[in-house]
Amino acid sequence: MFGRLLWKLLRSNRGRLTVALIAVISGATVISALLNVEFDIERKLTQEFRGLGANVVIAAKADQQAIPGNAATTDRAQLLAEAPIENEIAVNKSQDVSASAPFLFAVARVNDTPVVVAGTWLDQLAGLNPSWRLEGHWVTQRDDAQDCLIGRKVAQQFGLAPGGEITLSYLGKQTQARVSGIIDSGGNEDDQIFVSLPTAGQLTGEHGYVSLWQISVRGTTTRIDRYITQVSSALPAYDVRPIRAVTDAEGNLLARTRLLVVSMIVLILILTAFCVLATMAALAMERRKDVGLMKALGGSISRILGLFLAELGTLGAAGGLIGCAIGVVLARWIGERVFGASIQPHWDIFPLTIAMMVAVALAGALPLRLLGKVKPAVILRGE
Repeated sequence: MFGRLLWKLLRSNRGRLTVALIAVISGATVISALLNVEFDIERKLTQEFRGLGANVVIAAKADQQAIPGNAATTDRAQLLAEAPIENEIAVNKSQDVSASAPFLFAVARVNDTPVVVAGTWLDQLAGLNPSWRLEGHWVTQRDDAQDCLIGRKVAQQFGLAPGGEITLSYLGKQTQARVSGIIDSGGNEDDQIFVSLPTAGQLTGEHGYVSLWQISVRGTTTRIDRYITQVSSALPAYDVRPIRAVTDAEGNLLARTRLLVVSMIVLILILTAFCVLATMAALAMERRKDVGLMKALGGSISRILGLFLAELGTLGAAGGLIGCAIGVVLARWIGERVFGASIQPHWDIFPLTIAMMVAVALAGALPLRLLGKVKPAVILRGE
């Protein structure tokens, strides 16, 4: 009997219930899309900021004259011992670290023209600098002594193209490498030549030493600072610091975006609740006669109100389910428009959104309290 009465209520007053249902579906759609964006926003923003390059650097301390393990000479005063840093990064490497690489800089010569040469892990350059444009192909072997990457301006200056040969000279030593690709970064890297770290060490005679170490760490400012603290405590002889222009911007934008998403969800819930509230207030006035008749036939007010609450719960659940499905499509559209990549749906959002829509719909039941004051005798007299 209860189910039949509920079905009759849903079929009657379809106009007003449709308005409430549309409000619930609209609210659930936007909330579902925002929650999908919220759960995926850290990964998307991290991808965008990783295009700016590394955000953590390990270098020599400003007041340090020699690194333990180095010869105390002027040439090596600002060089870092490679082995302890590599071991510590390997120990502390987590899912937050997307790429890391050491760099050994020197000024070599190409045809008697000075050029900055950077020895590094060539296989990590693409991960450290995903925004770089490349003509040719990346070097996938870390210690590849045959291939190198050159900046766009270097290629123009010496008339080089992918597949060409280049000869580097440094203090009487020479090495030859094949140009694997030409980098267009829009920055200082366009004036540099990137070779493998063993090649740079052999050319300069600085085996086992690097000028600095760059690390790309994903996540909020708090997570980046936590990683820096761990590495700093393990490497007290070195200066481990963030590139604040990148890390602060990333953390602040992530926090502000999350605050915006949460604020929008709260605002949409309030507006949806007001819409349902207005609809149910009108329905309560129209159903006074039905309630009076049910009370005259012996129906208790608790059972009558339970019937109307079940109606609202069904309305909220149906609207939430439909809105979630549409919200997945909306989230994909937002991801493609804003981040240039589709946002993956999070199916655990479905029960959360449906629960919120049911709660919002039930919050609109406040006008139904007026039905408890309906007197059957007054209704039967037609007053």
